[in-house]
Amino acid sequence: MSTTASSANEMWGGRFAASPDALMAAINQSLPVDRRMYREDIAGSIAHATMLGTTGVLAAEEVTAIVEGLQDIRTALDNGESILDPAAEDIHMAIEAALTQRIGAVGGKLHTARSRNDQVATDFRMWMREALAELEAMVQRLQSVLLDHAEAHCHTVMPGFTHLQVAQPISLAHHLLAYVAVLGRDHGRLCDARTRLNESPLGSAALAGTPYPIDRHETASLLGFARPCANAMDGVSARDFALEALAALTILATTLSRLAEEIVIWSTPRFGFVVLPDQWSTGSSIMPQKRNPDAAELIRAKPGGALGGFATLVTMLKGLPMAYSKDLQEDKATAFRAFDDSMLCVSVMAEMVAALSFNPEAMRIAVEQGFPTATDLADHLVSVHGVPFREAHAITGR
Repeated sequence: MSTTASSANEMWGGRFAASPDALMAAINQSLPVDRRMYREDIAGSIAHATMLGTTGVLAAEEVTAIVEGLQDIRTALDNGESILDPAAEDIHMAIEAALTQRIGAVGGKLHTARSRNDQVATDFRMWMREALAELEAMVQRLQSVLLDHAEAHCHTVMPGFTHLQVAQPISLAHHLLAYVAVLGRDHGRLCDARTRLNESPLGSAALAGTPYPIDRHETASLLGFARPCANAMDGVSARDFALEALAALTILATTLSRLAEEIVIWSTPRFGFVVLPDQWSTGSSIMPQKRNPDAAELIRAKPGGALGGFATLVTMLKGLPMAYSKDLQEDKATAFRAFDDSMLCVSVMAEMVAALSFNPEAMRIAVEQGFPTATDLADHLVSVHGVPFREAHAITGR
């Protein structure tokens, strides 16, 4: 195929005599994916331009023009206006092109002392930092819902299970609080990932820094980072922060899947421990009596996507030398999907659990089956009659 893309290499093609083939442009373009980072990209560019003014790399009037132009672009994009060239290679080039179109040649000075390598790494960290914080709040909301039910059911007796066999009597509160504890660790992992990624790559340039007298601490501070990355090569090529976040998402998805499985089991007529309200149930196209726990079943399926995202990224990273390689362009699509799924699942689980109606009578009947107090009897023989526990176990078993 010999068709070429018209102007895809305007910003980097000084040494090239021809534009990329249309297929090359198609595989190289990331704008449809990374355009969702436009606010982070603009924030990073405003901080970068501000710092270039502070250090005297750009004149004050140039900084003013650039910052005001970027703010106008952000407002337009916030309002849903189609101002970005759909043929642009990525969000960074699209915004720079829109800026130059607005303010003229001075827009081309924005990229002084930086590379797309440190630009995208900064944008991605900023996006993930906010996504993690949002997800942390959602997990806490789910914990709060479970705590409300637990408080209301401190004296609701149900069978505790091991191997899905009746084991010992417990309270419903005890069972629900187990998930509160697990979600607490999930929340902690998200917080840890967010804390560790909060270093700014901006100023690393392509991989070796820049000879301009920039102030990386200023841009880090303006963008809410704790500090600049210590090493420029690491700053542009590190994606272990995304890998850690995806690992945390995978473990969180597993927690949600276990809770979803219990809701599926408990809502069956054979258990009848909970009733799913109409808003969180679906019906059958052929069987009129059905009330299907589809939301819980879909949450149960989602860990595959999170784990797949983790596996995709770790496979991508394991063979890459230092520093930046184009492979890293593929990191965002898998991360965005994993976060989208995680946020949806946690939100749905919180609202579905909040709407559950528990059936204490069904739980009471269930706890009377399967000899759930057998262990108590064995313990009674030990503590009251002095029988060795192994003998007490055998007596009780008989």
